[in-house]
Amino acid sequence: MSETLYRVSEAAALVGVSDDTVRRWADAGRLALVPGPGGRLAVVGSELARVASEQAAHAAPPRGGAGGDASGAVVSERNRFTGIVTAIVRDTVMAQVDVQAGPFRVVSLISREAADELGLEVGSPVVASAKATNVSVTLGRLGETAPTNDDHDENENENDR
Repeated sequence: MSETLYRVSEAAALVGVSDDTVRRWADAGRLALVPGPGGRLAVVGSELARVASEQAAHAAPPRGGAGGDASGAVVSERNRFTGIVTAIVRDTVMAQVDVQAGPFRVVSLISREAADELGLEVGSPVVASAKATNVSVTLGRLGETAPTNDDHDENENENDR
């Protein structure tokens, strides 16, 4: 499977920094830029995953607490986080997928079969969706919309609404 490449602007958006910051990291040797499609510079997905994890480890925890974001605004329980896969642990039945979405680390437990079918690897772009205690992962790049179920799941009961 070929390595995922990100344009500098995509890499910056996934990590939550400016394009210039990504270029400064490259100049400082923290992140390598490689020739991408059309001769544009690109970031290798696994390298971006490493830097995203380092960046999150040094970031201050977000303010706002449960039910709110940094501004204190109320957040819907149906959230989507665009991010990058930073780690995958597979066993015979399940897979733990770690996603870095800006300053947030999101962990999803999905079937190994699903992880394999999606072709998930460190550096893959994903969109994690959270509903109550469940987090699902779909492939997707920043700005893409993932297919969503209707607001009613077959397995959802009245007490969950």
